[in-house]
Amino acid sequence: MKNLATKFENLTIQSDFIFKKVMSRKRICIHLLEELLQIKIADINYLEAEKSLEPEFVSRGIRLDIIVADDKNTHYNLEMQVKNTKNPDTKNYVLPKRTRYYQALMDIDLLQKNQEYDLLPPTYIIFICVFDFFAKENYVYTFKKRCLENLELELPDEATIMILNTKGTHGSISKDIKSFYDYVNNHVINSDFTKQIDDEISYLKLDSKVRREFMLLEARLLDERREAKAEGIAEGEAIGLTKGKAEEKTAIAKLMLAKGCYSPQEITELTGLSLEKLEKLNNEILAAKQA
Repeated sequence: MKNLATKFENLTIQSDFIFKKVMSRKRICIHLLEELLQIKIADINYLEAEKSLEPEFVSRGIRLDIIVADDKNTHYNLEMQVKNTKNPDTKNYVLPKRTRYYQALMDIDLLQKNQEYDLLPPTYIIFICVFDFFAKENYVYTFKKRCLENLELELPDEATIMILNTKGTHGSISKDIKSFYDYVNNHVINSDFTKQIDDEISYLKLDSKVRREFMLLEARLLDERREAKAEGIAEGEAIGLTKGKAEEKTAIAKLMLAKGCYSPQEITELTGLSLEKLEKLNNEILAAKQA
């Protein structure tokens, strides 16, 4: 518990937990969107902080940080991204296809049964990254669908994906967005906007309910990690035991083949190895003798 208390005290805007809490304050969230998109927003409604979208039991569910809708029915999904994660199997970065999946699930959630497609509202998926995914040093990377044969021709599906690069140096952004980047990167307070954010975080850390919520969340996550680790160890032991048995059977089959007094059918019955496997083992033994 002491470690969790220290962790809570050291939380910054880069933490998902704090980011969600801060962006749950309307004045802060509205100002961030207005400054980023250079628009005016009269009001926003929170559809649900950290909403879970799980369209089918067999599909992969996701947890969205913040989803809001403004007075013009434009929907925004705000996400803080601290790590540029790779798939350990494919070695591919997951961010691009993660945005694609988020967009798909948002659209499914927004379009009710039997509604026409043109009723889908405009959407913005905004990833605030503390790394430069594209390594072009842009402050912002904005993506819309365009025709490859005519790049001036845009598909008017009203879906926009924005990758914010807090480490950027190129492009045009407002002073408040630049100060927000500085705050995210280095906890530098150099504007009224970042002062509001910092004050909000200070208030959150003094709130015993918020502290308790964080500790319960972390305790639950710790339990889940422990269970996953225990399952992994058990699975690893089972795999190791199976592998050990397989190696033992192979060693016995080699001995029986070397003696030459057992038929292939007898060896198969005793070891459970296939005739194809026995033939391969026999060839290996012959090759070793010839060498």
